[in-house]
Amino acid sequence: MKHLFKKGTNPSKPTLLLLHGTGGTETDLLPLAEMVDAEASVLSVRGNIVENGMPRYFKRLAEGVFDIENLKEETKNLADFIDEASKKYGFDRDNVVAIGYSNGANIAGSLLFRYQDVLKGAILHHPMVPLRGLELPDLSQVPVFIGAGENDPICAPQESKDLKQLLEEAGSSVDIDWGQHGHSLTQKEVLAAAQWYAENFA
Repeated sequence: MKHLFKKGTNPSKPTLLLLHGTGGTETDLLPLAEMVDAEASVLSVRGNIVENGMPRYFKRLAEGVFDIENLKEETKNLADFIDEASKKYGFDRDNVVAIGYSNGANIAGSLLFRYQDVLKGAILHHPMVPLRGLELPDLSQVPVFIGAGENDPICAPQESKDLKQLLEEAGSSVDIDWGQHGHSLTQKEVLAAAQWYAENFA
């Protein structure tokens, strides 16, 4: 997978897995990583799928309708890639925290839904429920932050509430930060995520 890796100054810190929104690239979320933890290593990955010229992490059948088989396949590809990258770059595979926005938050959610111990935590900005009717792994050691919009036209507020409930039922500690700026990722939301991260991983 096309990606970039930036070695951090503190090897005890988590490696931040950055996952962009539709149409983004592996450089999009670098400023967020800097705000969340300037000392952490960064693994930023570009989505494998291209839709109308825009990189994404998995295919969709329509707006808000996921291609579930492709989502499964690309979730496995991403999990395998993190394994390979940890060996190549020498970071602790058991200490990876995802930061995803929109489509990137959805693939991060899919990682949590499908694989035990794939992430140590996750910051999900404007995610949807990746898949319903799935038995989740034990997430009791995996805290999650959700940034959501009360007036988000792409990700309905109920999606965020449902996702929180499903993660909590799997044992995760989940915090939601609600905003009023639609599907936009605001500085306020990023600062709330940074505060949450400091409380859980600093």
